[in-house]
Amino acid sequence: MSSRSSLILLLILLPLWLAASYGVRFALMEDGQWVGLCVDEAQRWECQVRAGLGLLIHFRVIAWIGLVASVAAFFITGRAGWSLALLALLFALPALVLYTASLAVFACVIAGLRLVRRQPEPVPVTA
Repeated sequence: MSSRSSLILLLILLPLWLAASYGVRFALMEDGQWVGLCVDEAQRWECQVRAGLGLLIHFRVIAWIGLVASVAAFFITGRAGWSLALLALLFALPALVLYTASLAVFACVIAGLRLVRRQPEPVPVTA
């Protein structure tokens, strides 16, 4: 897959990922029905997922993973750095939506800069 087509695919999939993150925020984390239901029946799997996600948000785990991965990707060259920047962006976008925007904004910017950075052309060696 060429770099242009992978960038186009990325531009199509990232808004879908962002919409899914907003869906989790508004349908699971902020919906009033889950608050009442999880108080009464805390052992339901939906309530366990909600509680676990709440802990990840509270301790900023998602945002820190995105930030560390984006900084590492910025210094790693080649396809590995690009893939790590994509992974960082996949963590940073939900962190932006899920209440940890202060760290996640830096992760998004750094990962985005790494994703659009041109790769240096290899210099042919003449003997």
